[in-house]
Amino acid sequence: MSLSPGHPVSRGDAVALGVIATGAVSVAVGAVVAIVTGALSVFADAPQVRLPLQQADIAQLDGVAGIVDARGAAADVVLADPPAGARWLLLLEGALPALATIGVCVVASVLALALMRGRPFRRMIATALAAIAGLVLVGGIASQACGAFGRALVVEDLAARTPELTTILWPFLLDLDLAPIGWSFILALVAGAFAIGSRIQRDTEGLV
Repeated sequence: MSLSPGHPVSRGDAVALGVIATGAVSVAVGAVVAIVTGALSVFADAPQVRLPLQQADIAQLDGVAGIVDARGAAADVVLADPPAGARWLLLLEGALPALATIGVCVVASVLALALMRGRPFRRMIATALAAIAGLVLVGGIASQACGAFGRALVVEDLAARTPELTTILWPFLLDLDLAPIGWSFILALVAGAFAIGSRIQRDTEGLV
């Protein structure tokens, strides 16, 4: 199917890009809802927090055929009055990745619209992709650190009244996931490709 100058993409491509843009906006809205829901949960009167256990035995599974040993990795604990600092750190644990998701979805929506207009290589897109790469990196790593320090504050507050809890709950545990670093590198490469493409597009237009 030939494309007219006023329609740089085919009708089928336009429909697909429209679906992508709409889906990206929907995911971004869902991420905003997740942030609000997380804030309401963390700042509730008796918030529930998952605290890491030091490999506590699960008595209910003792003696079950086929199971040699069973240990719990975490416990969902309902807290009476956790420290305010812990609340904010636990909120950031969920909010930072959600903010990165919102940024990625916004850029995806803008890029889809730019593709529909036939002008995807724009400096704004490259700059936005570079910013999102940084947000994914910082949000992904910092969120894990915030969660670890937030739970550590909770355990410290509980252990001040019940010292033996330090033998049950981890005083500090950071299980670092490096996937956000890889995703940020990929987004940075895409941003570089769009920056080069925008220069080529600008030079080509100057020759016409």
